[in-house]
Amino acid sequence: MNYQELYRSKLGSLEGALELIRSGDTIATPIYGNEPAQFLKQLHTIAPRVEGVALWTMLMMGDYPVMLDNSLKGQIDIYTFFYNKDCRAGHQTGRFHMVPLNLHAVGETVIQTRRPNIYVAAVSPMDRHGNVYLSFDLEAARECLEAADTVIFEVNHHLPRVFGETAVPIARADYIYEADTPLPSAPAAPSTEVERQIAANVVSLIQDGDCIQLGIGGMPNAVGEALMDKQDLGIHTEMITSSMGKLLTAGVVTNRRKNFCPGKTIGAFAWGDQNLYDYMAENPAVELRRAAWVNDPFNIAQNDNMVSVNAAIQVDLTGQICSESMGPRQFSGTGGASDFAYGAFHSKGGRGIIALTSTAKGGTVSKIQPQLTPGAVVSISRNLTGYVVTEYGIAKLKNRTVRQRVENLIAIAHPDFRAELRKQADQLMLW
Repeated sequence: MNYQELYRSKLGSLEGALELIRSGDTIATPIYGNEPAQFLKQLHTIAPRVEGVALWTMLMMGDYPVMLDNSLKGQIDIYTFFYNKDCRAGHQTGRFHMVPLNLHAVGETVIQTRRPNIYVAAVSPMDRHGNVYLSFDLEAARECLEAADTVIFEVNHHLPRVFGETAVPIARADYIYEADTPLPSAPAAPSTEVERQIAANVVSLIQDGDCIQLGIGGMPNAVGEALMDKQDLGIHTEMITSSMGKLLTAGVVTNRRKNFCPGKTIGAFAWGDQNLYDYMAENPAVELRRAAWVNDPFNIAQNDNMVSVNAAIQVDLTGQICSESMGPRQFSGTGGASDFAYGAFHSKGGRGIIALTSTAKGGTVSKIQPQLTPGAVVSISRNLTGYVVTEYGIAKLKNRTVRQRVENLIAIAHPDFRAELRKQADQLMLW
């Protein structure tokens, strides 16, 4: 049987794929361009005939009834390691199960917490070698694929082939159906004037030839724009973003001076605009690898001059970073924040940077606090915090005493809150 015959022997319909789900099953799906959108749009329809089904997912690209309809509790429940708006909205129902983890351990943790026996993914059309591609999300994709008893592929003709650990033999599929789903684009996040001020401060810490990791949103976009004057940057990141795509196409990122995986842009997943996707398609200079490898802090640290730029919700005066909760209320997840903080800390010449606006809630609340709000999750230990940057400047924390940290952080807090921060630091005997 040749590849085309093998493909046709597994080809069915979306309805046929849904019929494969039984009570007690655990389903895992990737996200970004590999999210099986058509499957997820209809997954709620099986609820009347099942119970005890679990769905592993996280930052859904679409608004799916399976996430929004909390009457499905007990029939289809959600397991995740990163809360999105649907998880936050439905948290009180007890239907959403949060599993704390660092991203480098995601595959292993998912399998050991509740092994997915069914894996469903959108993939590229088959190539002449009989492979389809998981082109945009390798967070836990390979591990879940390898652990599953039943593998279902939603073949999406819009998906390009991206290289790395992404190719999967069509023989691995138990069932295939075809779909015509446009690729999800990251929403445009125009930078504010304050974010541009912060970006200018961040970029003053980045040198030609550095290897960078950026997040997504207005702040990282501003940093990306401000990096356009740099030369020979490298990329080793969990997420490849539109702002990175612009740096790549402009020739700012060459990966020429990387000492670890030289010449390669390395990431674990990608979400951006069509220009980014076009750049990545069949480009041998771009490789996606599983997060267990990309986010391994010891691999990150092998990049000399590794610069990690991440955001935060709150920072305390000793340098503890909360990037995922509002007090005890889960807002997002740790993701790779701790992985890259550790990797940058131990990189030769590395710098770990936390960038945030000085205030929240219309300027009424300082994001730099004497202590984190009770119940807040410490996403990054103060032992790993290198720099904190706001629109008011740069606070160096690495190799600084607690007293020096307090002084440096108060200096970059909003002026309206500095006197109160000093008063609280006195009462807490932080200096």
